Amino acid sequence: MMHPKFDPQPTLEGVDICLRPLGPDDRTALFAAASDPAIWAGHPAKSRHERAVFDPYFDSLLASGGTLAVTERDGGRVIGCSRYYEAPDHPGSVSIGYTFLRRDHWGGGTNRAMKALMFAHAFAVVDEVWLHIDPSKIRSQRATAKLGAEHAYDGKLTMGGKSGVWQCWRITRAAWQARFAG
Repeated sequence: MMHPKFDPQPTLEGVDICLRPLGPDDRTALFAAASDPAIWAGHPAKSRHERAVFDPYFDSLLASGGTLAVTERDGGRVIGCSRYYEAPDHPGSVSIGYTFLRRDHWGGGTNRAMKALMFAHAFAVVDEVWLHIDPSKIRSQRATAKLGAEHAYDGKLTMGGKSGVWQCWRITRAAWQARFAG
């Protein structure tokens, strides 16, 4: 169970994006965002752009109770999602992951803006946030390092139904504030 005072499905608004609880009516819009095969090329679930693979994935996101749809503030187009969850090896913790964005939002400030909103929400309750990355996801490792998270250790965990070795990254409230204050 995640930290008892933490709300895993807030609505968070930034300058260009909004994060809100994922709902059943988001299936078609999130599939449209996920339907580009290049999004999943560096991911273990390479065929998630196919409807037959996406639908069970979407169902698991809904069932998690911590998934947020990421939308453009102007127009409300769904551009991806991210999720709060408890780290399997840190009871009562808050973790962020299961994130993807449309390719037209890669390389700019969208991931940082999204994570800034999510970290700010988490750091109102906890002192550290965990991120878990499949060792094969180099792009995610680079993006996570740019946020100021540090690779703490590799651990044998079960994440998203997959057992294996995961990279365990963490960032503290103090490190986040030192890096991005002002």
